[in-house]
Amino acid sequence: MPSEPPEPFPGSRPTLEAVASRAGVSRATASRVVRGGAGVREALAEKVRRAVAELGYVPNHAARTLVTRRTGAVAVIIAEPEVRIFSDPFFSRQIRGISRELSAHDTQLVLLLLDGPGDHDRLARYLAGGHADGALAFSLHADDPIPAIIRRAGLPTVYGGRPAADLAGWVRYVDADNRGGARAAVRYLRGLGRRRIAHIAGPLDQTSALDRLDGYRDELAPGADPALIAEGAFTEESGALAMAALLERCPDLDAVFAANDLMASGALRVLKERGRAVPGEVALVGFDDMDAVAAATDPPLTTVRQDVEGMGRLMARLLLRDLGRALPEPAGARKSEGGPAPASVITPTTLIRRASA
Repeated sequence: MPSEPPEPFPGSRPTLEAVASRAGVSRATASRVVRGGAGVREALAEKVRRAVAELGYVPNHAARTLVTRRTGAVAVIIAEPEVRIFSDPFFSRQIRGISRELSAHDTQLVLLLLDGPGDHDRLARYLAGGHADGALAFSLHADDPIPAIIRRAGLPTVYGGRPAADLAGWVRYVDADNRGGARAAVRYLRGLGRRRIAHIAGPLDQTSALDRLDGYRDELAPGADPALIAEGAFTEESGALAMAALLERCPDLDAVFAANDLMASGALRVLKERGRAVPGEVALVGFDDMDAVAAATDPPLTTVRQDVEGMGRLMARLLLRDLGRALPEPAGARKSEGGPAPASVITPTTLIRRASA
């Protein structure tokens, strides 16, 4: 029985030349197949693929970078401390959506967490050093220097969340219909006959929190009682503190709309501690529909669903299109107002009714 042919370069990393030799094709043909290019007959392409598998060939990305000036990596920038990122399921869902889309297009995700002002210098050095082809950035706050840092680096970028007004003309973004979702939540509570509806807002230096607060106010026109509004920080503990403050100021409140599920969970804990029946005495609605939070509460939480993982995928798709990939236009894409920025996407929200309201 004939033995297997010897490796062309025993003990060394297989080369593209070795693949071409094993397949009986030119180096150019082997390269075209490895890079996923068209124009190679299927019979020859199959020989190349077989040779790649037999030799265990792995493309030399460092050499490819020198030729293409592409790293094959995308920087995912989150402007939040680590403790928040790893305790809030919102971030893991969005990162999962981004990761799945990038992986499907053979692109590496590089996660950059910004925990303090000193991290901005590190970010600037990293991006200026050409380590990433583009960037995805989300959870930005007002006066955040991140957009300016990215712009100086000249990187194609997609943002998660509607940007501040002074950026809206030149950046593209993916966001949920925060204002519409908040309107739906408060409208539903009013439909239940609730009249003293409180709101636990998110941090008001973020546009998502501002949009949800505006939606709350829209449904209570001509004016919402300021005493019924308390600001939280999108964390469970901040929701508990805000709920306690609201009960002190407005003990007659009969409903609460919290700007995310974590704050709603904290509010629910305080309502139980104070002996307030939910939903009998106080109806409660959250925002996000995080399975780990909304369905785990007792009673299960009525909330506004946004497709967080889908938003992550859309962010990645828009960026990959900028990087030269032939991708279809995402559903719902539209031009940003006020400037030549390419399409941004606003995704719909849906009220999910459970037992808390």
